[in-house]
Amino acid sequence: MEKLGVETSLLGFGCMRFPVTKDGKINEPEAEKMLDKAIAAGVNYIDTAYPYHNGESEPFVGRALKKYDRGSFCFATKLPCWLVNTLEDADRLFQEQLTRLQTDYIDFYLLHALNRERFQSMVKLGVVERLKQLQTEGKIKHLGFSFHDSFEAFEEIINYRDWDFCQIQLNYMDTKDGPGMRGYELAEKKGVPLIIMEPVKGGSLACFAEDITSMFRKLEPDASTASFALRWVGTLPNVKVILSGMSTMEQVEDNLKTFDNFKPLTSTETKAIEDIVSLINSRVQNGCTGCRYCMPCPAGVDIPGNFRVWNTYHMYQNYNVVGWQWEKEIGESKQAKNCIKCGKCEKVCPQKLSIREDLEKVQADLDKKEFVL
Repeated sequence: MEKLGVETSLLGFGCMRFPVTKDGKINEPEAEKMLDKAIAAGVNYIDTAYPYHNGESEPFVGRALKKYDRGSFCFATKLPCWLVNTLEDADRLFQEQLTRLQTDYIDFYLLHALNRERFQSMVKLGVVERLKQLQTEGKIKHLGFSFHDSFEAFEEIINYRDWDFCQIQLNYMDTKDGPGMRGYELAEKKGVPLIIMEPVKGGSLACFAEDITSMFRKLEPDASTASFALRWVGTLPNVKVILSGMSTMEQVEDNLKTFDNFKPLTSTETKAIEDIVSLINSRVQNGCTGCRYCMPCPAGVDIPGNFRVWNTYHMYQNYNVVGWQWEKEIGESKQAKNCIKCGKCEKVCPQKLSIREDLEKVQADLDKKEFVL
């Protein structure tokens, strides 16, 4: 990052999705091999956070990287703002993170998962000023934030001070969601380097049905579909680090292949991805905006949640993309099958959707699990 006088690898190792054992713990021998492989290939940006892997990510990463020269890599971690109710909480958590990571300083320190309300709380408590003080003391090298909210909230936060960097979600399917491309352009205009999370949209852009997979194969037969998502983000000039939460050695190796002599997208590839995005979006089943005017449902159905899962299922034609949301987050009690067809929701829906009819389709489609890749 030229602005900060530090050279970071374009690929960053995200430490949120390490392989796990049967009991849910980090598979430390395998995860350490993955880190070693990435570091040997030049990856020097290691991104973790206080809550990752139920609090085990930071301590594991600290142990695993202790064998390396501290100046040869960059630690990025984040203050869990939702646990901060006093300035003393922020101080305690930061010291705990130094201990966990077995280090005297953090290279890239972020206010984690900011939205407008959370940011205003951090300012009011004096946390932002305290972190600036820690930066002056050398305990934080570069201060930034990660973000989950609207463009308007992003605009407010990025304009608050001269941030060293910031981290947003961006991929070729999310150009209009959250800060999106408007957020990218604003950060670029202000000269704030960007770290990108979810470049493969939680794996959604790594595994498609055959029709879309074949469109990617025509561009480069031996390249993974995930590589195109990573290259799409990396083609943007103000993107300095692209985080990938790697879970297998195969993912590490595929990513290293993509970033070794990194190639920006050609105009032909860019146009092909635009066509793919149009095709994916054309599969949306209804126009639910998630406004929630239909809620609460007398029968307990999460109507917007059902439609979100249904639309996503058809867009990507991959049940694995929505399985967790459908089975765990929504669950039996809030699924479409519980609709009592009272019609209350349809009377207030601004989009005039045929909610009762669509909920029947939701349940039928997701029960079939037609698209299992």
